[in-house]
Parts: sequence; structure tokens; C-alpha cells
Amino acid sequence: MIRLSTTACILGLIIASAAHANTPPAAPVQVPAPTPSATLPAAATRAAAPVPAPPSVTARSWILLDHFSGRVLAQERADERSEPASLTKLMTAYVVFTALSEGRLKLTDMVTISEHAWRSEGSRTFVQVGTQIPVDILLKGMIVQSGNDASIALAEQVGGTEPGFVQMMNEYARRLGLNSTHYLNSDGLPAPEHYTTARDVSTLANALIRDFPQYYSLFGLREFRWNNIRQPNRNGLLGKDPSVDGLKTGHTDSAGYCLATSASRNGMRLVSVVMGAPNIKAREEASAALLAYGYTYYETIRLKSANETVLRPHVYKAASEFAAIGVRHDVYATVARGQAATLTTRALLGHEPLVAPLAAGQDVGELTVADGSGGVIARVPLVALAAVPQGGLWARAWDSVALMFH
Repeated sequence: MIRLSTTACILGLIIASAAHANTPPAAPVQVPAPTPSATLPAAATRAAAPVPAPPSVTARSWILLDHFSGRVLAQERADERSEPASLTKLMTAYVVFTALSEGRLKLTDMVTISEHAWRSEGSRTFVQVGTQIPVDILLKGMIVQSGNDASIALAEQVGGTEPGFVQMMNEYARRLGLNSTHYLNSDGLPAPEHYTTARDVSTLANALIRDFPQYYSLFGLREFRWNNIRQPNRNGLLGKDPSVDGLKTGHTDSAGYCLATSASRNGMRLVSVVMGAPNIKAREEASAALLAYGYTYYETIRLKSANETVLRPHVYKAASEFAAIGVRHDVYATVARGQAATLTTRALLGHEPLVAPLAAGQDVGELTVADGSGGVIARVPLVALAAVPQGGLWARAWDSVALMFH
């Protein structure tokens, strides 16, 4: 009797699956029809204003991009090799911030100032050899005053020696994709093989904003006092444009005047990098002109939120019938003003059917964003938002037969 019941069950499975196989095939899993986001503002339905050419600025190279979408809005010789000068300190800060976030360093740690740091050339925080100064003060001295002595002291604290720290700088540059950047020191003094590009600096600035929001406010400090010395920030845009909140200035005779700037207006953050301007006024005017251009003619729209469910496809051999599929991070698009309503999104699985188990975060497809012309302007991985374990023996057996007829 047991053998007969088992046979009957298997026959039932086969008959049911065969019946399922004779039904019309299911359409590919996707968003029913690409449509504009329902959350777009009503103003986005207006016709787009013409977008003129970017402003002409006085600098050797420059770039302007949206922080959230990554879209480059304007550029000129952005991949041309340049001396970074004190923009080098953006990477010094990145390495120090990483050590702080990983618990290898604390803001209250006391750093003994070496003779090497004390004797540094160029801009200084006026620290004295043999004294002990907190990491917090040295960071402000490096970022606000652009102190070379503070930069070297931090490098020695984190890397043991400045050359050891420089190796860390170059490794982080590699990880961040700064393919046209190489460092030889932590402070930015000229050296033959010490170079970067405007594009790489913008990538680094984006990484600082994205990865270390808890420390980013340091770049917006207008001044700080140490040892009864008032030390003002060299970024003059901080006092001229309330939307500007960073990042860093740089200057040597050979590099010219450089400025990496970030500003946030109405939820839209832009990053500009100007390399090799002839003077302080020119670098600030160039940065301000680029920011004004971006905010006047472009807008950035958030199309999907981090961990938002985009699809709920069927998953075979799973404990639950459906899986939540979505995006890891917020999805943004930057378009000419008035064009937001033309944006469309489409979600497709990479392969079908999905079979358990699925790991949380596993890539299973792709979300594409298209503009009004139908051209794809962004591609974002679709992932399983939660783990999908295998079901029990009966569920796996049933779906094994069903898959035979899929």
C-alpha cells in the first residue's frame, strides 16, 4: 500500500506539472511598462529649457559632476595629468578617516610631533617638535589651514612612517579607481611622480562625502584656533556661497591654484574640481561659475530608494513562493531641467527561473534608467533583498518536477 501511495503521488505531480506545462508560457519578469516615476514633481512636466555650453573658465583642467548620480555635466581636459598640490590632503584625510572608522585611531589620541613633521616646508599649523597634539586638532590643522606639518604628523601616526603611509594612500587610490593618480608624499609638495587628474580628484571627493559623513563637516569649518593662533579656511567660497560646504584648496608655483568644491542645494549635491588656475580669485570664480551652471540647467531625481522592492518573482524550491528583489542603494538620475518626467525605469531578471537558495545581496538582474530618447543613462544591479532559503523536501520535489516542464 505504501508503494502504491508513493506512485500515486509522483503520478499526480507529473500530471499536474504536465498540465502546467501546457498552459501559455509566462511573460518575462519585468516592470509591466516603463513609466515615469509616480513621485516626480509636477514641475518636471514642463518642457526642458535649452542647455547652453558650459562656461569658459580660466584653468588648465576642470570637471563638474553630480554626486548622487555620478553624471559628468561639464569637463575640460579632465584626464590631463596635473600636480595635486594640497589636494593631496584629500587622500591623507581619506586614509585617516578610514583608520578612525575602523577603530585603529581615535580623535582623542595624542600624536607626538616628530622633527620631520616640524621641519616641513610650506603651509603650517605651527606645531612644535616633541609636543603632543590630539588627532582632532591635527585634522583641523590639515583640512582648514592646510598644514603640511599636521599632515605628516597624522601620516606617521597611522602609517608608522610617512613612506609607509604613502603606500597606504596609493593602495586606497587603486581601490577607489583613481587610475591616473600616484602619491609620493602626504602633504602635496611637488615631486616628479606625484600626480593626479581633475577626474580622479572628483572621484576621491565623492568617496569622502559618501564614505565618511561623520567627518565631512570638517571640510566646511570656516576657521579654528589652536595655541592662540586663529587659522582661517583658505576656501573663500565657504563665506560667499552658503550652499558650499567643502572641500579643499591647493597651491604650489608649479601646480597653480586648485580647488575641489562641493555644494548642496535642495537635495542636489554637485562636485567641481578646478586645477591650475592663475590665482585665488580665478579658482573661486571658476568653481562658482561651474556650480551655477549645474544648478541652473540640471536637476537630479531619486528614482528608487535603497532596499526598495522592485520585483516579487516566483522562486522555485524555496521556503516562500516569492522573493523581494530590489536595489542596494538609492538610484538617481541627473537630466536637463524639465526632462525628469521623461525618465523611465525597467527591471529585468538576468535569468529565469529563479531557484533557491538565494543569498541576501545576490545579483539576480538589472534595473535600467532611460531618458526621453530611449537611451539608457544608468544601469543598476538588482539583488535579493533578503536570503531565500530552500524549502522542505516536498516543496523541492514538487518544484523539481515542475522545472522539468518549465
